Order: sequence, then structure tokens, then C-alpha cells
Amino acid sequence: MVRSINPKKAKRKNKNKGEASSSSIPTRVWQPGVDKLEDGEELQCDPSVYNSLHGFHVGWPCLSFDILGDKLGLNRTEFPHTLYMVAGTQAEKAPLNSIGVFKISNVSGKRRDVVPKTLVNGDDDAMEDEDDEDEDTDSDDEESEDGGASTVPIIQVRRVAHHGCVNRIRAMPQSPHICVSWADSGHVQVWDMSSHLNALAESETEGKDGTSPVLNQAPLVNFSGHKDEGYAIDWSPATPGRLLSGDCMSMIHLWEPASGSWTVDPIPLAGHTASVEDLQWSPAEANVFASCSVDKTVAVWDVRAGKSPALSFKAHDADVNVISWNRLASCMLASGSDDGAFSIHDLRVIKDGDAKVAHFEYHKHPITSIEWSAHESSTLAVSSGDNQLTIWDLSLEKDEEEEAEFKAQTKEQVNTPQDLPPQLLFVHQGQKDLKELHWHNQIPGMIISTAADGFNILMPYNIQNTLPDLAP
Repeated sequence: MVRSINPKKAKRKNKNKGEASSSSIPTRVWQPGVDKLEDGEELQCDPSVYNSLHGFHVGWPCLSFDILGDKLGLNRTEFPHTLYMVAGTQAEKAPLNSIGVFKISNVSGKRRDVVPKTLVNGDDDAMEDEDDEDEDTDSDDEESEDGGASTVPIIQVRRVAHHGCVNRIRAMPQSPHICVSWADSGHVQVWDMSSHLNALAESETEGKDGTSPVLNQAPLVNFSGHKDEGYAIDWSPATPGRLLSGDCMSMIHLWEPASGSWTVDPIPLAGHTASVEDLQWSPAEANVFASCSVDKTVAVWDVRAGKSPALSFKAHDADVNVISWNRLASCMLASGSDDGAFSIHDLRVIKDGDAKVAHFEYHKHPITSIEWSAHESSTLAVSSGDNQLTIWDLSLEKDEEEEAEFKAQTKEQVNTPQDLPPQLLFVHQGQKDLKELHWHNQIPGMIISTAADGFNILMPYNIQNTLPDLAP
């Protein structure tokens, strides 16, 4: 299990703190790399700030994964949830690697109030009642052995042998059973996972608890035209089957679907001077994509206009590791850097080679993943080498008058941190060496993250909620 996540232990310790009010013991977010733990101090997870939180591991670390679209419904809000995903391993030896196709069911949780109930109904006992409910919920896992319904997710997985570590893996949005993997051997391979998805969908026991054997399967395509390994890869959201792959030698190849297979342009697109780290197709223009590089730049390309970028600008003072194109506001592109900073670029207002409209230096280690929410145009999630996953709402601004009023109404129950950006909504910790995160497009507010010590599924309580009207 993921370390540092023990809700029941944390709850019991909180119960032992006596009757002191929350305002008498001010709490704050602990920032790795900034704050230090004193002797005898211990970090604790607060389960009350999650609608859902689960951790699991499946053997070898899976440092890249993708959530698969399914037919279970859009905008799902009722627990328990079921989801599908695909992930690739980073094993010690090349022959031990595999691609896992996952079905994760019974993802339990409960909706929590963003504002304490006492503020809404005037009941001073409401918070205590909710704490009691939380403790009852936290004990469900242990009591399930006595015949009660378990709240532990059910993990089913089918594995396909993959020679070499999987640097990155992505599923085609229009046909999620088609996946592409970037191997550290320098090969880009396309896979048909339909038989494995069907087997998982039709059974409650297939591959349960990782018991299924690793299966041998030939890829649909095995492209070896890159001169080095790479990490950058992306399917087009507009043209089914269209694909981009970028390598550590700065080259990008365009793939076009052709009669059940793919034709890869042997002449690469060249515009960067160092490794291409990430690629993103435009959500609005079928022939436009963006790339980022160790050369500190972001480039925007039009595949109809030759082999060079349409524009390029310096995005950071260090390597640009990751980018994300906002699907709800297609002029906005987010980028994350090796120095821990991330920026927002408005592609409509590029001036003097700069399109930056927001810049944040909260993280102190490399940004490893960044992704806009599929449901809120101003919300994005970021993961970093400092073992933090943060969620941001760029529409928020500091309002001291509103904060004072809210604090008065909560009777000091809310302590607003003064040293954190007002756009910072949530900080999730407890995973070691975070590598990648994704929002679930069909379950608002759900994020899945992967790290060296396993996966987390989380749904922060203050995401996808509207604050109630506190006016008398």
C-alpha cells in the first residue's frame, strides 16, 4: 500500500487530542523541501478532506499510464465507481516488463460538505456527528471480514509482455482499446487490447489480485525509425488514429492511419535543438500541435506547413518537461519545468516571443506531470519530484475582505494560510517519486496518480463542488 495513508490511525490520534477547538491548534500544509520535521513529529493524512482516497500497487512500478474511456456513463457521481486504465512497468530487467490492462471496481467514497454543516444549519453538533460518521466509514475496511460490504477497491488486471521499460503509454481517445507505448529500447509500438478489456468487463474474477499470467501478444505496429528512445507521444483528439512520437534526439515523427495500420513519415519534423519531452495536439485545430523540449522552448506546429514549427518561444529557464493543452479554453497551454516552476501561456497574445500570463514557483523540484481538468476550464493538477500533487484554480484571487467575513462565520474553524498562493486549492502527499497524473474524463473530480510506490485514486472534497450561500 501507499505509505503515509492510514486514515483510521490518523482519526484515532485526532480523537485523543481532547476537546481543544480547531482554532487553538493552528494547522498548516507541510511543504517538502521547505519545512522540516522535528524529532518525534509525524505527518498524518486527514481523510476528511477527500470524498474518496485509495492506494494500491501492482508489483513493478508503473511510471506511465492512461485512463481508458468506457461506456459506463458520462459525469458519474454515485459511489462506488468502476474505471479502466492501461499502464506500463519499469522492471529491473527488460524481459520482466509488461503492459497491464486494469479494471478497478468498488471505488468507494462519500460526498463531504465543503463548508462545515454548522455554518449551514446552525447545529454546533454537526461537525462532531460528521466526525463520528467518518470514523464509522474508516472502520468499514476492517469490519468487512465480518460479513459487511467491503470498501476496498477490487483490482483486476491482464498483462501483456513488453520487452523493455515503458517510458510512456497512451490510449486512443476514439478507440480506447488501441494503445501506443514508447519503450526504452527506442521502439514505438501500437497494441490492440480489446480482448483483454472484454475479458475484464465480462468477469468479476478475471485477473483478480494480479493472479493472471503474462501473455505474449504481437503489436499491431513496431516502429524503429527513431534514432534514440523517447517519452513524447500523443493521439489526435480530432483525427482518429493520427499520432505523434518524439525522441531524445529532438525529432518528431507523424503517424497517419492507413487501412487498419499506420504509415509513419520517415522524414521527421525538426525544430528543437534538444530532447523533445512532451507533445500535445490542439483540441480545436486538427492539424496543429505543440511540443516542449530540454532546449527550454515550446513550439507550435501546423503539419500542413512543412517540417518546421509555425512559432517557438522560450517558456522556462530550465528544461520544459511537460505540457497540457486546455480542452475547454483552447488558447491556454500549461507547461512544467525542471526547476519546479509551471506557467500558463495564452497563445493569442504572444508578444516579444513570450505568451506567459501566469507563473508559479510553489514546487521546488522538477514538474513531472501537468494536466487541465476536463470539467473546469480554470482548474489543473500538477505533480512534482517533491512528492506533492497540487490542484490549482486560476480563477481565484486573494480577497482579504471576503476571507475575514468567511473566517468570522466559521468561528475560527478555517485558518487561511498566508504563505500559499490563493490559486492553490489542494495539496496531496503520501506518494514517493510521483511521475504522472490524469483526471478521469467521466468522473468529475477524480484524479489517478502513479509513483515509484504505487497508484493513488483521489477525489478531493473541494473539487467539483459549489460553496453554499452563507448569507443570513
